Amino acid sequence: MNDKNTERAAGRETEANLGGSAPTLVPKPFGPLASTRIVSTGVLVAEPFAAALAAEMGAEVIHIERPGSGDLGWRQYGIRVDTRDGAEVATNWVQERRNMFCITLDVSKPQGRALFLKLVTRADAWMENSKGATYAKLGIDDSELLALNPRLVITHVSGYGQSGQPDYIRRASYDAVGQAFGGMMYQTGFPEPGAPTLASPFTGDYITALFALWSTLAGIISARANGAGQTIDVAQFEAIHRVLGGTMVEYFQRGVVRERHGNGSMGAQPLDSYQTSDGWVVVGATTGNTFPRLCRVIGLDSADARWRKANFDPQSMEGVEFDAILRGWISERTTVDVVRLFNDAQVGCSAVMNSRDMAEDPHYKAREVHTEWEDVQAGKIKGIGIVPKFLGTPGQVWRGSVGLGYDNDLVYRKLLGLDEPTLTQLRSAQVI
Repeated sequence: MNDKNTERAAGRETEANLGGSAPTLVPKPFGPLASTRIVSTGVLVAEPFAAALAAEMGAEVIHIERPGSGDLGWRQYGIRVDTRDGAEVATNWVQERRNMFCITLDVSKPQGRALFLKLVTRADAWMENSKGATYAKLGIDDSELLALNPRLVITHVSGYGQSGQPDYIRRASYDAVGQAFGGMMYQTGFPEPGAPTLASPFTGDYITALFALWSTLAGIISARANGAGQTIDVAQFEAIHRVLGGTMVEYFQRGVVRERHGNGSMGAQPLDSYQTSDGWVVVGATTGNTFPRLCRVIGLDSADARWRKANFDPQSMEGVEFDAILRGWISERTTVDVVRLFNDAQVGCSAVMNSRDMAEDPHYKAREVHTEWEDVQAGKIKGIGIVPKFLGTPGQVWRGSVGLGYDNDLVYRKLLGLDEPTLTQLRSAQVI
């Protein structure tokens, strides 16, 4: 096959992978998801973060917001930075909406619904988050979408799922609510009378986003193999519940309700947070040869029956004594010294890092975890780079976050072929 034929074949393959539409809108295709187009209609974290991760790996992500208001929560939530036009934008938005094509569209209006249908016929996947059955009430039915685009993967992300008890499906959910209902919060924190503790930041939502992304990609792989798309139902509480380890086996098989026990392990020690003379460290040396190595560092004989018992029975008198000795030893030393001494002995130990620590740490720098990029709204930004690192087809940041409706003209003109009079009418009607 000559070069021109090869080029044509590659073009046909790209078009097929992008729902048979025009080639990708991404200026210079890159990454493992370069042949993937995703339509995203979520707010805040649970679905948009999944879409953002895909965009950082080369997917063309068209993210839809409501005209006029947009995703006010995530655009404005928390600490904000100045924009070039004198306004402000949230650091959350700047970090997590890179590479995304942001458009506005009111899918509740007939013209908006029609445009939405055109978009998904050109997509590999549509991901959204809302209360269960929200889009069905708007007249956007999965079966209709699959009839229009049989290869489409539809991922619904909601607090309680699309099926089940009707009163649950209608409930609103946020990160803290999902952590509470999914069982994570009950186990997080210190024993009574300590309160159940929220895992931060937005841990339940981020877990849900990862489930949403991997399941969507699995659906796309399946659709490319057999030509059949499908609907995926991601319930936030189930994603959170799924990462609770053996919690439910313990209950169903042994009747055990796993309780809060702080940062330590109930079955072995040391595995906990410890206060140094100037900060905090986490030490883990419960198994194999790590416990004897730790004992040597702090001056104990690991062959002594007392400490062997202490290792695997933290609640025993010997266990309590060992914990007191270790805490005393650590409290007399600086964080730097404790981390150095334990790691030199091949004992797992890390300082409890804050933002400043991570920014200045040599390993973070060596792996280029933090990077700079140009944000359309806020100018030069430094934050977290691409994770994970693909050596063959790496992800990248080709553009930072953008303002509300920034890509309307590009998407509606280039992808859907609308002309200026039509766009003017849609703007006047507040459809876009």
